[in-house]
Amino acid sequence: MNVCIVKVYEKIFNLQINMKIMDLELNYIYSSDMYNNNVYMKYFKNAVLLIFLFCFNSCASRVNENEIFSESDSLMPPLERRKPESDFLPAFKGQTRAPGLKTKQNYKVSIITSDLQRPWGIAELPEGNFILTEKSGHMRIVSKSGNISEPISGIPEVNSSGQGGLLGITLDPDFKSNRKVYWTFSENRMNGTLTSVAKGTLSADYRNMENVIIIYRATPEYKGILHYGSRILFDSTGHIVFSTGERSDKVMRHHSQNLNSSLGKIIRINTDGKAAPGNPFLNRSDARPEIYSYGHRNVQGLAFHPVSGELWENEFGPRGGDELNRIEPGKNYGWPVITYGIEYMGSKVGDGLTFMAGMEQPVYYWDPVLSPSGMTFYSSDDMKEWKNNLFICGLNSNHIARLVIENNKVIGEERILENEKQRFRDIIQGNDGALYSITDEGRMYRINAD
Repeated sequence: MNVCIVKVYEKIFNLQINMKIMDLELNYIYSSDMYNNNVYMKYFKNAVLLIFLFCFNSCASRVNENEIFSESDSLMPPLERRKPESDFLPAFKGQTRAPGLKTKQNYKVSIITSDLQRPWGIAELPEGNFILTEKSGHMRIVSKSGNISEPISGIPEVNSSGQGGLLGITLDPDFKSNRKVYWTFSENRMNGTLTSVAKGTLSADYRNMENVIIIYRATPEYKGILHYGSRILFDSTGHIVFSTGERSDKVMRHHSQNLNSSLGKIIRINTDGKAAPGNPFLNRSDARPEIYSYGHRNVQGLAFHPVSGELWENEFGPRGGDELNRIEPGKNYGWPVITYGIEYMGSKVGDGLTFMAGMEQPVYYWDPVLSPSGMTFYSSDDMKEWKNNLFICGLNSNHIARLVIENNKVIGEERILENEKQRFRDIIQGNDGALYSITDEGRMYRINAD
């Protein structure tokens, strides 16, 4: 009988999507408004009843009552069972609440340390130790056995109020020879705070950051304490990619759509802070040349796909509507014009739209939220089942989301370390093939094949 329930669920889900897409297409041609929800619901409710009666009758004659789902069944119901925050419908099948999954291969989890102080970003050093940022403004070295260094000296002061602090971190591709480290942080300025990018040279004894300079400031400044972004990576061409937030407050949201602002963007620069060659707005006088994509809310996760090399990101929605996006240069990802979330007080965001021509749909979204932060694709052969899967840290959701992606669509979702009850902040794959994750509560985990 469980199979019957899932078949009913699938048919209803497909009906929702087909009706919405059809209605969106008609309204896009004939009207500037979105679909009429009352008309939609009238037809939808009648159709649901017919589907239920048909599926129940046909399943009852064919399915043994003792039949249950196996963990590998492709029809395993979605893991999210809570009521959505909004009544928005997805634009296509698989855009939200993908089928649930459970890893079949054995793996083990160990806690390297529980003594970190609000860690935020992590990168692996060539010899196998790790360099971490802590929200308060400290940078430390952590060994694989869990030894934690004293704070590295020479780090510029940060504003750690609210969501600010010492944020993302990455190593220069030529770190072995130049020992360059790059990081993002929230910086105090005369007219407020902003997200800045700094670089420095890590001393041979790992105790000092030398020759530190700030290479980029994401202006304008703002007197707020929220939505700084910010992850930072190097792309395959040796250029820096990092993310900024739009600073949260309603008066600042329009900056996400403003090409003369660095807020709510993914930025691509050289190691000297200047716009990288090949950027989409290099030859436009009305746009900043360092902008790579725009229309973002608060991006805390960036990762390159190990096969395609494409850039993926996750970002916070408001109340509902956290997103996973595949980034294409020059594209507009919609915030605050379109979103699958609502305001925290329950009202609609803007005009309450989820679709607009010229704006990208998320590959996937969560409602209620995942609260996504750091993420990484898994490329090791140690856990063959996880090959090329995406792992995303969940903060308020207290788990790591494993997503199986095929043809740029999410086809399955699993929750890892759900019983640990931690706010997972960042995750990377080590050179040894293991996953390493840090949490706001101060833990560092190792996840590897058993």
